[in-house]
Amino acid sequence: MADDRVHIFGIRHHGPGSARSLEHALESLAPDCVLIEGPPDAEPVLAQILHEQMQPPVALLVYRPDEPQRAAFFPFAEFSPEWRALRYGLSREIPTQFIDLPQSRQLVDEQPEQLATDVDTNDEVAPDKQLADRDLSRRDPLGLLAEAAGFSDGERWWDWLVESREARSIDVFTAIHEAMTALRTELPPSDDPREERREAHMRSRIRAALKDNFQRIAVVCGAWHAPALTPSRFPSVAQDNAVLAGLPKVKTEAAWCPWTYDRLSFGSGYGAGVVSPAWYELIWKCEEQVGTQWMIRVARLMRERELDTSSAHVIEAVRLAETLAAMRNRPQPGLEELDEAALAIVCGGEPAPMAVIRRRLVIGEKLGAIPEDAPLAPLQRDLAAEQKRLRFPAQAQVKKHDFDLRKPMDLERSQLLHRLNLLNVPWGTTAPRSHGAKGTFHEFWQTEWEPEFAVKLIEASRFGNTVAAAAEGRTADLAKNAESLAELTLLLDHALLANLPRGVEWLTAAIQDRAATNCDVLQLLAAVPALARAARYGNVRQTDAELVLHIVTGLVERIAIGLPGACQSLSDDSAAAMLLQLDHAHPALQSLSVESFLEAWFAALTALVERDATHPLLQGRAANLLHAAQRVDAAEVARWVQLALSPAAPRSAAAAWVEGFLTGSGMMLLHDQKLWSIVSGWVAGLSAEAFVETLPLLRRTFSTFAPAERRNLGELVQRGGGGASALSTESSSIRFNHQRAQRVLPQIAKLLGHPPIQ
Repeated sequence: MADDRVHIFGIRHHGPGSARSLEHALESLAPDCVLIEGPPDAEPVLAQILHEQMQPPVALLVYRPDEPQRAAFFPFAEFSPEWRALRYGLSREIPTQFIDLPQSRQLVDEQPEQLATDVDTNDEVAPDKQLADRDLSRRDPLGLLAEAAGFSDGERWWDWLVESREARSIDVFTAIHEAMTALRTELPPSDDPREERREAHMRSRIRAALKDNFQRIAVVCGAWHAPALTPSRFPSVAQDNAVLAGLPKVKTEAAWCPWTYDRLSFGSGYGAGVVSPAWYELIWKCEEQVGTQWMIRVARLMRERELDTSSAHVIEAVRLAETLAAMRNRPQPGLEELDEAALAIVCGGEPAPMAVIRRRLVIGEKLGAIPEDAPLAPLQRDLAAEQKRLRFPAQAQVKKHDFDLRKPMDLERSQLLHRLNLLNVPWGTTAPRSHGAKGTFHEFWQTEWEPEFAVKLIEASRFGNTVAAAAEGRTADLAKNAESLAELTLLLDHALLANLPRGVEWLTAAIQDRAATNCDVLQLLAAVPALARAARYGNVRQTDAELVLHIVTGLVERIAIGLPGACQSLSDDSAAAMLLQLDHAHPALQSLSVESFLEAWFAALTALVERDATHPLLQGRAANLLHAAQRVDAAEVARWVQLALSPAAPRSAAAAWVEGFLTGSGMMLLHDQKLWSIVSGWVAGLSAEAFVETLPLLRRTFSTFAPAERRNLGELVQRGGGGASALSTESSSIRFNHQRAQRVLPQIAKLLGHPPIQ
């Protein structure tokens, strides 16, 4: 079959040079029909492309309403050839259609699950994913041509051949067509049924356009498909129908979602067809002196980072890039030459600033936007309304926030982020507390919007149509499937932070029911920290702290009764697990400062120390906690230590007791002379054989001390003494350098405004 009414334009996706050449070709051809490789499922939302609020990069999202996780993204940048073709056809009211195999035929259960990152309009893959496999060679045909031309990857070769050139030529499509025809002829026949179906469907749509008597049909497709879509190479209709026969079909829906330059890049894992979107945007917008414009942006970026960069740096860097391009027989500097020039001249050979340059000026941090009236799931629309109400827009770059929870706006922003985390949409993550901010009313977040959150929001829509309702629904679902009491209490903590009153009620009832029938002290202990945290910060977050305290009361009563028995006859591993939970529960209960809790808790710890059947590791830790809280006098602690380290005690048990008692408590040894004397005397009294046996445990214990504590303890041992007073006098005089101090005094006097020291 041959028909000169069909004009094939094989392109590489997301290329400014390809887009310019395609626009020029379309203007020259003036087609009366435009067919584009893309999902026909999305045609109902294509009209949104012309909306003034539509700002690329954006992506078409095609998904199954019954299983939203089965979805496909089709990203577009402003310089994507398909985007230019769509705008060309729609703006002139020319019939413009997508002709690829519908996603309703691809997102079916019978086929291997396709990740959203795998199904898009790109036919190439990242260089690091290329294998010596003919199927992957088909997906990256330009990589083979680039290798033959002496380039490391198809991206650089295509950039040099097409994107970085200023010429607008239709001849490039003829050259691409010929190259792909030769490549397809040399490679063995494809055994990928998906590719066969896609090409068969595209041919069927071209035949339909011919049947409708269009005279000038422009077909925009990936370079690899160009030969297969040429009418003169069409197989018979029967053959294509046989390939498409019997394909199952599911219901799909389509929507637009904002995209980012990071997700257009190979580095993000999406393989959308361009390594350097910010660089390509510059090429698209600035046809002249691209190298100079890029280097000026480099200089501005360096100055923002307070790195000295002058106009002389820019001039020399541009000259170096032009010289490199001339030496390599290239028409003008490309990104490779500019990269090398920036590294040598602007960055002084230091690679660290180049990482910032690549992030900001090669990949970019741009986030697209879609019209407010674009089709969205109800949950997506509610989130957009909340973001607008709270003046909290989604941004592609990492942003840090310090929320003052005393302010209503900051409190609601925090609650929104917590609700989204419950919905598995981690727009924000909590960040470490700043040194300058104090008080429980401060909360620090780090936010970064990612395009795939659109799919997660659609998945979460089954729990509710608003963020609050969906968060409560998912909380109930998680509570129903929680396997342990600790999971429920952690979930309660999240529900309180997210301000979900109904969720808190459900979880409170579930925790009370689970705790009433749970005799596992380990699980009860694991539940305490989250509950204590929720009760402690309840007033700050305007939540019902009394409700949580009621639950904690019941837990502490059960723990106090069951703890002594639960710590008897334990193996070393079980004792270590119990020790971890004790260390977490103890500070949590102390933070509440409720005396009734503490009385019951410390009574249980005292019982641990005095029961002989308690594992020695836990006996030592209980003694440590009681001593640190000043619930027993020093004489009683000394008696416990003497009993645990007496000659009659087994060496392994004594070492375990010491480990539990001293781990993380170096200051206690430094400032308690009697305690130090007992411990050091016990170590000194060990036989050589016993010392060798005990040494590993002692080393592990002392390794938990701070370096300064270990140093001071070493000095005590070296002097053979044992007093904190000796440490503060003798050791300080040894370490103090009066001569060096004299040099500092004049400067201190000057800073304080005192007369100079003579």
